[in-house]
Amino acid sequence: MGLSMLMKKASLWGAFFVSAIWLGGAQAYCPAPNGLATVAVQRVVDGDTLRLADGRSVRMIGLNTPELGKQGRSDEPFAVVARKRLEALVASSGGRVGLLPGKESKDKYGRTLAHVYGADGANLEAQMLAEGLGFQVAVAPNVALVSCQQVAERHARRAGLGVWRQSPVLKAEQIRTSGFAVVSGRVSKVQRNRGGIWIELQDSVVLRVAPNLLGPFDASTLEKLKGKQVEARGWVVDRSRRGGLKSGQARWLLPLTDPSMLQPAP
Repeated sequence: MGLSMLMKKASLWGAFFVSAIWLGGAQAYCPAPNGLATVAVQRVVDGDTLRLADGRSVRMIGLNTPELGKQGRSDEPFAVVARKRLEALVASSGGRVGLLPGKESKDKYGRTLAHVYGADGANLEAQMLAEGLGFQVAVAPNVALVSCQQVAERHARRAGLGVWRQSPVLKAEQIRTSGFAVVSGRVSKVQRNRGGIWIELQDSVVLRVAPNLLGPFDASTLEKLKGKQVEARGWVVDRSRRGGLKSGQARWLLPLTDPSMLQPAP
């Protein structure tokens, strides 16, 4: 047997053991509830979206994978790898998965919001996160598995896997476009008004906790963040395109959808 074949086999065994260990971890932290009905998957749309045989589209809760290219745009790094990995996980589950719908069961596009489980009971979002093939996200009220999904992502981040191989974290002043981002920066200002709590990062990006989402947040802690280094994640909006940008305001707005989306900078 040639050296290249031995190395390939070693690599495959290594990948298997890492997968097995973290599959076990995913099961331990995000166990499937008993009696979960399974459904047939028609196809994997991308790394976090499934099309079911019954016609439903399912958006996996807690996982945001890189975007596949559309309308002439190129694929984001690891977008194709994430889709292929999810295809492999679904295939190894016999093409059927268990669904646990979220408290909010539909998104604005009409897709079913659910946690997805393999035939062995492993949570597929946690598995993808543990391999660095997406980012942990939390959008209230669908936050039941935040803790175990954070643990899975932390493993990938520490090991430099997938999207964490080269740090995807942008400094606040590096934001140039709308869309999902992980942003770090020093808090230059915190303000509370009828629009909620506004946390400004170095005059470049402002984080907003809307009034209807303030419940789970510790407002007094947020108001003491001035001067601290933080890391936030979410979907950035360009306020200048909405015509809502006033003089002196930061152009980029990042709405915070859950306390887990704002952390002290590592």
